[in-house]
Order: sequence, then C-alpha cells, then structure tokens
Amino acid sequence: MLSDQSIIEILGDWSFWDAAPSSGLTRQLTLPKHLNHDLALIIQGVRRCGKSTLLSQLPKHYHLALEKCYYCNFEDPRLMNDLDHKLLSRIVTLARKKISEGNPCYFFFDEIQNVQGWEKWLHTQLERPKHNYFIVTGSNSCLLSGEFATALTGRHITLELFPFSFVEYKILFPENTLENYLLSGGFPRPLTFEQPYQLLQEYFSDIILRDVLKRVHARTPDAIKQVAKMTFESCGSELSYRKIAAVTGLTVDTVKSYLEACENAYLLFACHYFAFSEKKQLSKQKKYYPIDSGMRYAITSTAGRDLGKSLELMVFLRLKQTHEKVFYWQALHKGEVDFVAVRGKTITPYQVTWEGCEVRHEKALQHFYENFPGADEAVFITRDNADEFL
Repeated sequence: MLSDQSIIEILGDWSFWDAAPSSGLTRQLTLPKHLNHDLALIIQGVRRCGKSTLLSQLPKHYHLALEKCYYCNFEDPRLMNDLDHKLLSRIVTLARKKISEGNPCYFFFDEIQNVQGWEKWLHTQLERPKHNYFIVTGSNSCLLSGEFATALTGRHITLELFPFSFVEYKILFPENTLENYLLSGGFPRPLTFEQPYQLLQEYFSDIILRDVLKRVHARTPDAIKQVAKMTFESCGSELSYRKIAAVTGLTVDTVKSYLEACENAYLLFACHYFAFSEKKQLSKQKKYYPIDSGMRYAITSTAGRDLGKSLELMVFLRLKQTHEKVFYWQALHKGEVDFVAVRGKTITPYQVTWEGCEVRHEKALQHFYENFPGADEAVFITRDNADEFL
C-alpha cells in the first residue's frame, strides 16, 4: 500500500500547485455555468482527444484557486496496486488536512474507470456533499451504466468530448483547407507530429488494447483489430455481422460483441436505419463510422483519397454531437438519404457529396418525403459549404 507521502507526491506531480497549466485551445463545448458539490461533472471521450487538457483549463474557466484543485490520473503506474475506492477516500482525506471543512475543494479524477468501486464511492460522496466538487473523465461510453446510472439519476452532468472539429482545427491552422483537415483528422498531438499517421496507428492499437480487449473474451487484440479495420474501410456502407464473421472466421456473436466494445470505447459508431418502428430499424443493417478521418486514413489500406467519404464521416460526427439521434434512410432501388437527424420532434434529412448535388440525391429525397411528409427541408453539404455547416 502506498504511504500518505507517496500519494501526496503523486498528486503534486499531476496538480498545478506550483505553476499554472498552459492554456491550450478553448474547446467548442458547452460547459455548465457553475460546478456543484452535489452534481458530478463527467467528461467522456476517446483516448487522446483532449480530456486531460480540458481538465487543466477548468480552474481558469471557473475562477478556482489552484491550491484547492487536486488532480490525479489513474493510469499513473505508481497507483496500479492501489486502484480501489479506498485510494479515493485517502485522497480526499489528505486534501482535507490542508483545506479545512467548509471551504471548497475540487477533485479532478482522470480516467476514473481504472479504479475499482469508484461508482458507489462517488455516489456516496454526492449523497452527503461536504463542499467537495468532483470532475471525472473516462474513455468508455458505458461509464454510466447499470446500477450506477440509476443511483446517480439527477446527480451528474455528462459531456462528450471528440477530437477537434473543423472549426477548432481552423483556429489552430487558419491557412489550411477542408481537405487538409479530412486527411489529418482532429486528434490534437498528431497535428504537430512529424509522422502523424504513425502516432494515429499507435492510438488505434492502444484503444483496442486498453479499452476494448479487457471487455471481451479475447486472448489477443489481433481479431479485434481486424474487425475494427473492416468497419473503418467500409466507412458509411452497410456492413453485416455475417459478412465480417465470414471474412474473419469469428462467430456472429463474437463480431457483435467486438463492435459493441469498440463503440463503447469511442473508436467507432453505429448508424441505424431510420424508421418510426424500432422493429424495422433493427431489421436493417447498420452503417459504421470511425471516430476520426485521419485515423481512418492511418489504419486502412483501401481508403485512398476518397474525400467524399471523409466529408460524410465529418458530417456524421458533427450531427452526433448536435442532435439526439442520427440515422440513414434508403428506399429499395430508389436511392439513399445519407443522414436523418432527429432533435425533439424535428426530423431533418441531409445529403452529403464532395462535388455537388446530383439527380440521384434529389430522387432519394423525393421518396423520403413521400414516406415522411412532415420532415424539415433537406440540407445539402458539399466541399463548398461545409465550413458554414460545421
């Protein structure tokens, strides 16, 4: 067991008691107006998308005194033998020895999913708040699932962070074009690294090894990588579990579990068929989209410079962040609507094409409106107007 002094030293290494953190890019993310001691702020997102940097920016955003902010990254190898709820209690106790009860104390817990029992521990803290504020991050979309989600109903605010959007990218690189962004993607560090695709390949492997492998019954990550790579290569196309199973030699159930784990790790996302009937939705094959266009280029061998697919991916990711649900729609032999975005009772079809609208796009929309006459006016996105949309 770590000594109290060792824990203090680790906290000191991660916190900013001696020097303020560098500012970094301000993310286009709507943060709550205030931190609340009875509400946990939970930030979820794929590894290396900037969650830790965002944590370091929050004291300035909320005008917090740095000496009252305690940071800890639970992937620090020095903590590997103490990753349970007792460690969290010791951190709070040590902080309170310096900051008396009645004064606010802020705890920034990075990659909290590594700590066993953290869910019930945090639940207890929020049930009986003592001027302690908790901001936590995790690399898994199922961070709030099952019993914990039920226990924390009304006691948490959850935000999802993605790699840089095109708008954020243009702030950093105003001279660059949409094509530059689609080829590089939005993961922060590779944008300034001399071999960005090499780094993105490392990210891909790291996500599968750390966030996917441990959640499925697989001895090695090789088969998972093969399944994920197939979905990256088929970006925006229907892909059946049976087809993947036939190519990989896996069972259909195994393929399904691998893809669900990859989706939980924010490595890729499923896009369902649009229908008011859930049964009809589930009867159609899903499409899959990777987390980032740059990572897709780094991982696949067949992507080439198909910028139309990359633009489609970028639009999907943006809609996913701004709408409640995103679907695709198609009529048999009558064309396809790339996306149907739903917000409340509003249904909006989107057509995405690199060069411009074609007859097939108009025909598909005509059939769509025959089936859904109450839908909003369609939005067309091309290389020429993408920056206005995004």
